Amino acid sequence: MQDAILAEGLVKTFGDVRALDGVDLNVPTGTVLGLLGPNGAGKTTTVRVLTTLLTPDSGRAFVAGHDVLKHPNRVRQSIGLSGQFAAVDEYLTGRENLQMVGELYQMSGRAAKSRAVELLEWFNLAEAADRPTKTYSGGMRRRLDLAAALVVRPPVMFMDEPTTGLDPRNRLALWDVIQKLVEDGTTLLLTTQYLEEADHLAHDIIVVDHGKVIARGTADQLKAQTGGERVEVVVQDRDLIPTAVEVLRGFSREDVAVDKHTRRLTIPVQGGAKLLAEVIRELDARGIEIDDIGLRRPTLDDVFISLTGHHAEAAMGSDDEDGPGSGEDGPGPDAGEAQTAAAGKDVR
Repeated sequence: MQDAILAEGLVKTFGDVRALDGVDLNVPTGTVLGLLGPNGAGKTTTVRVLTTLLTPDSGRAFVAGHDVLKHPNRVRQSIGLSGQFAAVDEYLTGRENLQMVGELYQMSGRAAKSRAVELLEWFNLAEAADRPTKTYSGGMRRRLDLAAALVVRPPVMFMDEPTTGLDPRNRLALWDVIQKLVEDGTTLLLTTQYLEEADHLAHDIIVVDHGKVIARGTADQLKAQTGGERVEVVVQDRDLIPTAVEVLRGFSREDVAVDKHTRRLTIPVQGGAKLLAEVIRELDARGIEIDDIGLRRPTLDDVFISLTGHHAEAAMGSDDEDGPGSGEDGPGPDAGEAQTAAAGKDVR
């Protein structure tokens, strides 16, 4: 299968900060790559290089078969981009924003209007179509921004944390949209702060940290790297957490993860349901009452803890800190180029 996105040895520095330190990645046509990593890991810088908004110091990249450095205009004609923050004209209506994007891509006025109607329905914005965007909620603006990135049905899409700010219902709806796009042949590079999102959508996942790729594989392959299953226990009495930790340590050589707020203890184990029964007996023998106990497979958050030493949710969020000036206001092309690269939107 041919790669729709290919990057080899990408390096980008901002002063003393090495935002990208030899990043390699590839995304086969018609698949989704989830790009995960702590805040400042290099995710957004990678997206900006691949979408021609930043020039790498070294390395090479190809998108839709076009060299990012040699043929940036061809790349821009082949991609859709939704950045971390909604970039819509707040004085135009939702309908006018989408029609403007279509016309910037040289669609006929009739075709642009028709596509706008289709996308407004798709993203549940039809009722607000003729309201100024400044009256939209944050989630509505986000959905409009994503719709704008899809006006011309690009063969390659870049979505930088696309569901940030969406409520659970709209997040699930967007997942359905993404899956439909991929079923229709679109290739997608997705950065996200929601691990279940990557687990649900991505065919392949790359974990980056400090500008380097530190792991790659399917969700199941990455989870397998952490080894074994997890026993999770919710103790009833917070004061007995230290005793419960002592009990769990008797069943594993690994450390016990303790969440005092929820009174939840987690530890990697081997032994399955038989071991779980032994844990319950030992907790009962020590007089520790529990509200819940279970055996589960590793999650992607366990992968983050294993690879980076911290929970993903605590470290992720806006990845707009890849290096000085690498965020939305960082160095890049002028406004005209940015508009072309980002489906006619002002990425700044």
